[in-house]
Amino acid sequence: MKAVICTKYGPPEVLKMQEVAKPVPADGEILVRIIASAVNSADVRVRGLLIGGFMRILLRLALGFSKPRKPILGTVFAGIIESKGDKVAKFNTGDKVFGMTGFDFGTYAEYIAVKASGNISLMPQNASFDEAVALIFGGQTAIYFLDKLKVAQKDKPKVLIIGATGSVGTAAVQIAKHYRADITAVGSSGGLPVIEQMGISKFILYDKGELEQTTTKFDIIFDASGKVSKSLCKKLLEKGGIYKTVGGLDFASETLQQLELIKDLCEKGAYKAVIDKTFPLDKIGEAHRYVELGRKKGNVVLKISEV
Repeated sequence: MKAVICTKYGPPEVLKMQEVAKPVPADGEILVRIIASAVNSADVRVRGLLIGGFMRILLRLALGFSKPRKPILGTVFAGIIESKGDKVAKFNTGDKVFGMTGFDFGTYAEYIAVKASGNISLMPQNASFDEAVALIFGGQTAIYFLDKLKVAQKDKPKVLIIGATGSVGTAAVQIAKHYRADITAVGSSGGLPVIEQMGISKFILYDKGELEQTTTKFDIIFDASGKVSKSLCKKLLEKGGIYKTVGGLDFASETLQQLELIKDLCEKGAYKAVIDKTFPLDKIGEAHRYVELGRKKGNVVLKISEV
């Protein structure tokens, strides 16, 4: 099968297309023919070790010192179950599924064998493969942090979402809106159409210096970009308000419960995929280069194969 191998840490050019052995599902596993994956900011950081300080050393220890121990990167997938090992009752051959592999990676490939008990679910019935895969990374990260911020437990809280046009930000806006939050979105002038498309009328344009100038106070602030100073965010909090950022030491943990919530929200029309660009697998370098610019709106989808 075709797969993209990360030959070492470095620029997008370290990603090479190769022929590798097609996996065989073991007991309790399913073999998925991947139709679509995605390239997100976490993929880019892993490929290039784009993280500073002591965390860079920890990442090497966790993933491999000079190159990833698991060289096929990619963490999200949507596809069709081709076969399954023994002791799998949850899924059937031909099922359309989507899921996340986390630090097991492996989704930049035509096939993947995953545990049926893992972070995998039937796809939303109203989503294409491209749409389904675009929901996962941002959705699971947003759900994790919004749970920490207790958005669902508050009565119409005033919520500021910074980085509202990225994969995590677009998910956070839609999910917080589902929980009846009063949302103000922070993005660039170029991202304004995406913010308006999500039905948000209150926005702050950071490229116009509006974030530093605002005097409005918020019950909850979620920095989905990880780029705004903690001190600035704290100044914009109401007394007793809560602040979280993806740029800190709190890393989102992904669960099957989150994935099933994503499926439910998508089928209810409360969470829709926002796709910026789609690249074929053999253009993986271009996809990584584009994501690394930090200007994508929503998600970048990687087309692996045709249905």
